[in-house]
Amino acid sequence: MKKKKKREFQSSELVKSFARIHGFEDKLIAFEIKDFLEEYMDKSLFREIKSVNIEDHRVIITINSPLLKHDFQMRKSFYLKKFQDKFGAEKFNDLQIL
Repeated sequence: MKKKKKREFQSSELVKSFARIHGFEDKLIAFEIKDFLEEYMDKSLFREIKSVNIEDHRVIITINSPLLKHDFQMRKSFYLKKFQDKFGAEKFNDLQIL
């Protein structure tokens, strides 16, 4: 079984404070969301996710597959609630699927 890579650097308080000072803590959260999706989704479906970003308190997920894109749009509130529960409701208030 393939060993799952972990982004150990994200849990470091030094990295978190550096990110906060330089203004890219949203990117660290986006990496955590992408890791969450990788664990939650099937491997073949996860490959269709091109990128995850956070801008203006919005999670923006770019997806290659039209079918998966439609699924995310139909379950938008479900995924947003999952992200808010796991990472904090104050961090983002909308989910955009591109």
